[in-house]
Parts: sequence; structure tokens; C-alpha cells
Amino acid sequence: TIYFPAGSRAFIFQEVIDLGGEPITSEEYTGLGRVTEFKYGKFLGEAFRGNNELQYLRNFGEDWGMINRQEALVFIDNHDNQRGHGAGGDQILTFRDPKLYKMATAFMLGWPYGFTRVMSSYYWDQNIVDGQDLNDWMGPPHDSDYNIVSPTIRPDESCGDGTEWICEHRWRQIYNMVNFRNIAHGTDVSDWWDNGANQIAFCRGNKAFLAINNDTWDLDETLQTCLPEGTYCEVISGNLEGGVCTGHSIEVAVDGTARISIPTNAADGVIAIHEGSKL
Repeated sequence: TIYFPAGSRAFIFQEVIDLGGEPITSEEYTGLGRVTEFKYGKFLGEAFRGNNELQYLRNFGEDWGMINRQEALVFIDNHDNQRGHGAGGDQILTFRDPKLYKMATAFMLGWPYGFTRVMSSYYWDQNIVDGQDLNDWMGPPHDSDYNIVSPTIRPDESCGDGTEWICEHRWRQIYNMVNFRNIAHGTDVSDWWDNGANQIAFCRGNKAFLAINNDTWDLDETLQTCLPEGTYCEVISGNLEGGVCTGHSIEVAVDGTARISIPTNAADGVIAIHEGSKL
């Protein structure tokens, strides 16, 4: 078929809800294939919601009690815990927290731990009573005969125009970070920087650079990007199209450093550049 060409194999993973202290553990299933690591989204939700500082993410992974990175399937949220079910509780980030969600997803896709899964959701009106959403059962957009309504696609490739599809996977800030991850694949984190609180930055080898500001004050620093000298299209704010950047650009000096500025009121709170975004 179109989606499964001849010779293709299914990607199989196992869902195990294990936040620690469970009678059934993730490690019991890793011998069969990848396993969902629910602690991942919980920990990142806590950090980006301000209940833990981003500076501590410098060793995010096995040192946090999560399973081996080669065995983990990781995600910010899924269809259950974005409704308050499953694991993670009110720490889970969803499309309803767009700025924090984009920052957490950028970190996930920029960090070399696990096999990442990007969420794609639809909107529903919440009805919160005693801390529980009584509308958590609601299904996807549909017509009067309950046929699912297809999303309409805007010129910028996002979903909209009257449907309730969220389509996080079509947000520029997310799909460009998928490309970032592919480009950085096989490289380690280097030149970690933090301000002792909630501003962080790091390189992925000499291929990519990411910076995040989740503080209540501006980030304005000269940081090592590990990239060759040149002008780079910043891929959170725009795309590189026909040799032209539709967003901001960043100048990397001959020594690999660049002035990195992320105001606290920036729309996304993240900047990302990589070898493929060089102008």
C-alpha cells in the first residue's frame, strides 16, 4: 500500500505505565522491544511548569531513574494523560499550554534520549468539576452523522479554518525540530550552559545548537554554538526557503560563538540552528 510498501516492517512498542513503585515495571518488557517511558513527560512537565529548574536537565535520562535510552519511547503527552488519565497528573503539558509545550517538545527533540513520539490532537471544550474534566470522553471533530471531519490545511501547513484539529505535528516549531533531531542524530550533547536557573543551551556535536529561556527575565548571552562561522536561519521562528530565512537569523563568529537573545516575552522561548539552516 501507499503507507506500507513491500518489505516494510511494523514499528512495535509496548505501553507500560510505570512511574516508579509499580508492581509491574518497564524493565520487565524491554527485552521484547521499546517501552513507553511515562516518567519522561512527567519530569519535563514539572521542569517547564516551574516545579524544577531547567538547569538540572543536563543529565536528563537514565540518571533520573528512566530506562535505557535505547529502549525508551518518549513523549510529552498522549491521548490519555492530556485528559488527566494514565500517568503524570496535572504536571503533563498539552496543546492548552502552547508556549511551554513548544519549549518542552523542542527540548525532547533536541535531546539524545529515547525514540521520540510527537503528539497530534484535536480540541474539545473542557467541563471541569471537582478537578475532573467531565468532557474527557469527547471524540474527534465529526459531522451530524458522526463521520470524522478531515482537517483543513492552511497555507502555512497548520490545521484550521473551522475544524477542531490541533495538529501539533504541523506546528513549525515542532516539525522543524524533527528535522533538527534528524540532523543531530548520532551526536552527543556538548558545551552545556545554564544560568543556574531556567535558561539553558547546548550543542549537538558540531551539527546543531539549541537554547531555551523559561525564566521571568531575558536571556542575552554570547554562547558557544559549536557551528562553523556564518549566518544561520533560526528554525523556530521561520523556515529556510530558497536560500531566504522567513524568521530571525543568527550570526556565528569564527570561534563558534553567537549572541543569543531570547526575551522573556518571546512567543516561543526557544531558538534552534543547525548545519542545514546555514544561509
